[in-house]
Amino acid sequence: MADIQSLLSALDVFSRAPDKTSLDSANNWLQEFQHSPEAWSTCNVILLSPDAPPSAKQFAAQTFRMKVTYDLHQVDQANLLTLRDTLVTAVEHYHAGPRTILIQLCLAVSGLSLQLPSWRNPVETMIEKLGSNPATVPALLHFLTVLPEELTTNTKIPVTDEEYRERAQTILTANARTVLDLLAMYIQASGVTHAIQSQIFNCLRSWLVAGEISARDMSATPLLGYAFEALGSEELFDAAVDVICDLIHETQEIEESMPVIEVIVPRVIALRPKLQEAKDDIDKVKGYARIFTEAGETYRLLLLQHTETFFPIVEAIGECSAYPDLDVVPITFHFWMRLAQSIGKKPSVPPLFLDAYKALMIVIIRHLHFPADMDSMVGQEADSFRSFRHIMGDTLKDCCYVLGTETCLMTAYDMIVSVLARGPTGSSWQEIEAPLFSMRSMGAEVDPQDHKAVPKIMDLIPTLPAHPKVRYAALLIISRYTEWINAHPEYIQYQLQYISAGFEAMDAEVNAAAGQALKYLCQDCRRHLVDFLPQLHTFLSSVGSKLSQEDKMQVYEAIAYVISAMPMEQAAQSLRTFSMDILAQVHAVMSRPARATKEELQEVCNGLENLEVMLHVIQTFGEDLPPSCQSTCQEAWAIFDAFLSKYESDYEVCERSTRVLRHGLQFFGATVLPVAHSVLTRMSSAFEKTGLPSYLWIAGKVINGFGNEENPDLRTAFRDVYERATTKVVTLLQHKAPQDMPDVMEDYLRLLLQMLEYTPDLFFQSSAFPLAFQVAMAGLTLIHSDIVFASLDLFRMMLTHDCLDPPVVPPPKFPIYAAAIRAVVEKEGLQLVGYLLSGVVGDFPEDSTSTVVTIFRVITTLWPMQLLTWLPQVLQQLPSSAAPNQVKTQFLADVTNCINNKQPDRVKYAMLALHRASRRARDRRRVGPLD
Repeated sequence: MADIQSLLSALDVFSRAPDKTSLDSANNWLQEFQHSPEAWSTCNVILLSPDAPPSAKQFAAQTFRMKVTYDLHQVDQANLLTLRDTLVTAVEHYHAGPRTILIQLCLAVSGLSLQLPSWRNPVETMIEKLGSNPATVPALLHFLTVLPEELTTNTKIPVTDEEYRERAQTILTANARTVLDLLAMYIQASGVTHAIQSQIFNCLRSWLVAGEISARDMSATPLLGYAFEALGSEELFDAAVDVICDLIHETQEIEESMPVIEVIVPRVIALRPKLQEAKDDIDKVKGYARIFTEAGETYRLLLLQHTETFFPIVEAIGECSAYPDLDVVPITFHFWMRLAQSIGKKPSVPPLFLDAYKALMIVIIRHLHFPADMDSMVGQEADSFRSFRHIMGDTLKDCCYVLGTETCLMTAYDMIVSVLARGPTGSSWQEIEAPLFSMRSMGAEVDPQDHKAVPKIMDLIPTLPAHPKVRYAALLIISRYTEWINAHPEYIQYQLQYISAGFEAMDAEVNAAAGQALKYLCQDCRRHLVDFLPQLHTFLSSVGSKLSQEDKMQVYEAIAYVISAMPMEQAAQSLRTFSMDILAQVHAVMSRPARATKEELQEVCNGLENLEVMLHVIQTFGEDLPPSCQSTCQEAWAIFDAFLSKYESDYEVCERSTRVLRHGLQFFGATVLPVAHSVLTRMSSAFEKTGLPSYLWIAGKVINGFGNEENPDLRTAFRDVYERATTKVVTLLQHKAPQDMPDVMEDYLRLLLQMLEYTPDLFFQSSAFPLAFQVAMAGLTLIHSDIVFASLDLFRMMLTHDCLDPPVVPPPKFPIYAAAIRAVVEKEGLQLVGYLLSGVVGDFPEDSTSTVVTIFRVITTLWPMQLLTWLPQVLQQLPSSAAPNQVKTQFLADVTNCINNKQPDRVKYAMLALHRASRRARDRRRVGPLD
């Protein structure tokens, strides 16, 4: 009774509006209760108590289902059949509902039946208990519906594959005929209600989908006929559609299913007039569309082999595609794609299918039309329509696959020409924009050698109306057709003029489309645009200030593509020209005595972003830079060094500058060496003053690039940045939790990885090493995959370093490294092992387990006695919700055996067992106690 009262109190918290602390406390209590052996009897009492509140009964039913899945080992073998009787009695007790309780109990009985071989025939038992009384038949149907689903989908039930196969054969396969006959009897029973018939169809679906009842067997019963007749019932329509679609799906093995298909197809074709009858009922049209498309997809090979017989199905699907409501149309798209793929494998296309795809293309273009009143579509509806247009575009590609791209493009072209011929008063922009959009979608299938359709489209573009939506669509066509333009460079001049005019439009979307078109034109036609570069530079100088930053970036990216196609010396001169324009802005702000305004700094940062875009495209000129670049590195760094000394604390300046520096390191390569120590000194100082992590990021990149250099100044800079960064991070951690500064943690850890790999003497011998070790442990506490992996990689590299298992004649510094590592592990080992095991049973990424195993194996090998003193304390602190007590006890015993038997490699199996047990506990806790 004390347990019951505590349970009711915890559940009562959820009926009020509690604070988060009370809610979490109640939730945790309920989850712990569900784990306990006492929950079996307590929940049974609650379920059978007439005075228990509904929420308690719901929780009790849920708990039974959970415990049957996860905790059946808590029940003695001798009591399992008693548990079965308890659950079956509860199903009988709740035969009239509530439905949520009944379903949970049915799931519990299903899960128990799989794990209880001594229960010879669960289906027979339940039919005997519930099948004769009309009042309990709904409960039986619920059980028979969830039984196949639970047995085939609940992978958490702990049975072996062999046990599963044996029990599934006994419970499902051996009873399939019995269940089918039972359902056929019930569907014809006098006085049967629509509710019962709906349940029968749902149960039939469950056994069909599980593969236990075959379509052939079903067709031999009245159930098939009743399913099609039920389409005439408002109450049964949805259930009938579901079961018919599943029935058709189960006839995919065409040859062996032909007798059934010969029964199904005439019934499906006979439904076609229903589309017209139900045209005002969208839900019914959706249902019919599902049936037709399921039949079309399943029988698509028969459509091609026996076209005249099966083609009415295609015509019906065409009607569904043409339906004005766009919720119906996409139901058909997968059919058209699969059919197009099948047609594409044939040497010729039957005329009926050519006509079907021509009609489909015209229908889709009509669906692409924006509404006449654009204000009628706003917000989410507008966004959804734009997204759906792209999905419809994929269906247009299917049309191209069947009809040929040229045919489809000419159809869209003729539509536009026809509209233009009517004049501006007799046409709307929507009638022009929709075919233009279709041309863009179909452009992915264009042959660069096309000499008929695409030239006509290119000639048409300059003559189109200046409506923003039309210009937007036309510019995006240019973006899509740039590979064709590259093969026909005579069109470049005209397209450049059209694109330039797009930048001057007052519509932001048109500006963006112009930027995209210029980018792709320069990317694909770069060889032909080299002579246009001065024109692009002039364009940028004159129009650049009017462009948004996003559009300006696209222009710079376009220019970079052209530069990348130039001979090296010419490319270097051009890059220098554009780069120095940007760096001149930086220099002007930096050299001014007064501090720049926020707007001026933003302008400079925008320029640096444009430079970053260019360098990203160009990458590098190779190891031997052309003469015009030889001095650029030092000149550029001098500007950045002075700029950062003044504005290093500005976040945007930091981000933009360091991103350019990252590309600069790649572009200049070895040419950076003379200034590398200066770069490190600036990064070290900037991070020390600001705590902005991007300075650490660049420091790590410099160490990665020049870590093998023996230059004394550079090595001093390595040590300096390592020690100053460590001191700064430790200081930050005194005021912030690691999870509040993930970027700093990640970039610092990556800096340490570079130090350890390239400069182990500086890494291990520094006074910063013990502090760095502590920070790396803090990294293991974050729920952040990249940081956890960086921390684990660092510990793996440290603890598997050759100095701990040296050769006969070790390098002179190995004993110093080893002493440093041993000292810090002996001091911090307890905490490190705690973090590792907490992560394994907690939030470490799944694929980190192998790294943890490696680290743990090394600890077992090198510090076995210490580990045995650390483990009991660590395991005691692990929450039992993540690692149950028996699992922790077993883990300690396994590790102890590994150490005592001098088999450290076997610790791997102990770790994997702990990991599996914790994942099982976690999966269980993912389902809340009241879900």
